[in-house]
Amino acid sequence: MATEKATDDEKRIDKAAYVLKAVAHPLRIKIIQMLNDNKELNVSSIYKNLNAEQSLISHHLINMRDKGILDIRRSGKNIYYFLVDSAVSDVVECIYKSKILN
Repeated sequence: MATEKATDDEKRIDKAAYVLKAVAHPLRIKIIQMLNDNKELNVSSIYKNLNAEQSLISHHLINMRDKGILDIRRSGKNIYYFLVDSAVSDVVECIYKSKILN
């Protein structure tokens, strides 16, 4: 029984590290904040708001989607990105509030 709990804890720790690595980039954090504020956005809105190259933003969006942080909704030719779980933005907010940044 204790071994099962240790294995479950290890899996949760591994998943937490995986998610933190997936968002550990300034542009990704900005994208998460934007999506948290706007619920969903298309690539054009994101790259124009961040004043970054579309290819760079697309790379980050695809990476976060592959890791399960974002998902998409298609509407005609447009693809809208949204957070799968708003808890990811809660993690970013928690880091902002921590003494680490002060």
